[in-house]
Amino acid sequence: MNVLVIGANGQIGNRLVDQLKEAGHNPVAMVRKEEQIDQFKEHGVDTVLADLEKDFSHAYQDIDAVVFTAGSGGDTPKSQTKVIDRDGAIKAIDEAEESGAERFIMVSALKANRDPETWSEPMEHYYDAKAKADEHLRDSNLNYTVLMPGQLTNEEGTGNVELKERIDSFDTKSITRDDVASVIVGLLDAEKSFGKSLELLQGDTTIEQEIAELE
Repeated sequence: MNVLVIGANGQIGNRLVDQLKEAGHNPVAMVRKEEQIDQFKEHGVDTVLADLEKDFSHAYQDIDAVVFTAGSGGDTPKSQTKVIDRDGAIKAIDEAEESGAERFIMVSALKANRDPETWSEPMEHYYDAKAKADEHLRDSNLNYTVLMPGQLTNEEGTGNVELKERIDSFDTKSITRDDVASVIVGLLDAEKSFGKSLELLQGDTTIEQEIAELE
């Protein structure tokens, strides 16, 4: 499967392209700067130069699936969060529909689908941008999955997660970026995840089992 990874130069994206390649897919790393291309080519990963703030429709040529893992981060100015996490994501969804790429996985954020009253003030604009992009995806005709991981860490992945449409207790929980990437690879062909919004945290069950148990 030809998989366009939007945000490939990010911490999840870097891990994801490697794991997709290992799984037998053909990842296409979408990068914004020419100097970012070589690091992917050294690993045999195809790249496309494109910018979310401009026309990036050319990135979708021969693409079967899209993973949107670009993000401005919670500390980014509000204006740029809207440009990337909301407007850029919405454009990416629209381009997928127009191009015929039927599968779309959105890397969102835990709490983005929760009551806005639970959002802390410094992160409110970030969750709001994510929530609006997620809703646009849910309203699309794509085979989508909205993936909402908790606090991201750079520890080595464990392969054990909790993946549910709603996780009731998550105050202090997190998830490694390695495991987020592994879950995305597992979800790519998992039809039971189509049309679902899934929360993701570290857990005690293997990724394969959690995906198999989706209803």
